[in-house]
Amino acid sequence: MASRSFPTGFLWGAATSSYQIEGAWQEDGKGESIWDRFTHTPGKIIDGSTGDVACDHYHRWADDVALMAELGLQAYRFSIAWPRILPVGRGPVNQAGLDFYNRLVDGLLAAGITPFVTLYHWDLPQALQDRGGWPVRATAEAFVEYADVVTRALGDRVQHWITHNEPWCIGLLSHQIGEHAPGWRVWPAALAASHHVLLSHGWAVPVIRANCPGAEVGITLNYTVAEAASPSAADARATRYFDGYFNRWFTDPVYGRGYPADMVDAYTTGGQLPRELDFVQPGDMEAIAAQTDFLGVNYYTRAILRDEQAADNLPPTRVASDDVTEMEWEVYPEGLYRLLVRLHFGYDIPKLYVTENGCSYGDGPDAQGRIQDDRRIAYLHGHLDACRRALEAGVPLAGYFQWSLMDNFEWAKGYTQRFGMVWVDYATQQRIPKASAYWYRDVIRANALPPLVAA
Repeated sequence: MASRSFPTGFLWGAATSSYQIEGAWQEDGKGESIWDRFTHTPGKIIDGSTGDVACDHYHRWADDVALMAELGLQAYRFSIAWPRILPVGRGPVNQAGLDFYNRLVDGLLAAGITPFVTLYHWDLPQALQDRGGWPVRATAEAFVEYADVVTRALGDRVQHWITHNEPWCIGLLSHQIGEHAPGWRVWPAALAASHHVLLSHGWAVPVIRANCPGAEVGITLNYTVAEAASPSAADARATRYFDGYFNRWFTDPVYGRGYPADMVDAYTTGGQLPRELDFVQPGDMEAIAAQTDFLGVNYYTRAILRDEQAADNLPPTRVASDDVTEMEWEVYPEGLYRLLVRLHFGYDIPKLYVTENGCSYGDGPDAQGRIQDDRRIAYLHGHLDACRRALEAGVPLAGYFQWSLMDNFEWAKGYTQRFGMVWVDYATQQRIPKASAYWYRDVIRANALPPLVAA
């Protein structure tokens, strides 16, 4: 395959989140977060670990920025820890917390790296959780106050803002499935939490615009591409339901369509929820649909849906490949292409960024200290080629952020998964760029995707 160029100005970056890398969980006035509480609860994290130290980025940020510059990153997506800024969620501002992010932003800009700031990547102040958390409407109000504080402080330098990362995870993974903090398994509360996250997004957008004139404002949603296992009507129904549950429930309201009628009907049938969802108040849907400048897209894999109970089902014609990451997620670059095309042409979105895309492989240093992570290079090549094809199809894709800059605390999986293009030795905090980091640096320099050379 010949080298394929990306458009001039295409932005190349990497992403992290505060709880996964910062550590310093009790330093400089920071309050407790729901992830601090969750990880200190026995049995919640697979390896019993916490983010107390993680990658110690709070103390090593300057070295990490220098490493980003060495790798040629043009942009860096990171999140703010809400309890560093407002230790109890509302009220007095912790200036030491703001100072940390001021230093980080200034350091990035001095290195020629554009900051993309995510206001919320899951570390809710525990004090707000104690008052009900996201299922309570007041938490959406508190988020707007927090967004106001942060954007007033950083808005003179930060020109790209993301309100929330992955509302599906905040609402459903955390309150219905219970895998993430706060670990609830309460279906009505999960939908209420999801709604209040989206509502807080809509309420915050005009506040951010007022504090940061000319800045871009968006939200990041996570997607799993849904495909039917067979051409049967039963599998088609299962696929549509999954797509509504995972994808449309969040995308439709952000783009002015309200909650999908088929999903409202499915959720309210049987009396689990009132026919008119009682957490939705007048004006909410209009607020959620506040005009944004871009959509952040997080993509990792697809789901193949099969109705195992249907008597009239057909034999499966689509099965997952054996090519999976160590998260047991199928490697499926075609899904990213289809997703980007669907989002642009289905929702008329003016600009898209891939704000997360990556893979977990445990390749470590060899005897010479080198890390030859060829599987990650192949993964990235396939997904960047999908991005290039989407651009050729007319999708206004403006940039790509690899997940993740460095190995880090992977939520309920603890330190058992390594998504980074930089290896982290958690005992010494040594950083070692993997072969994929240098490969990515070369892609950035060329602004083009080279042929994939077999290992």
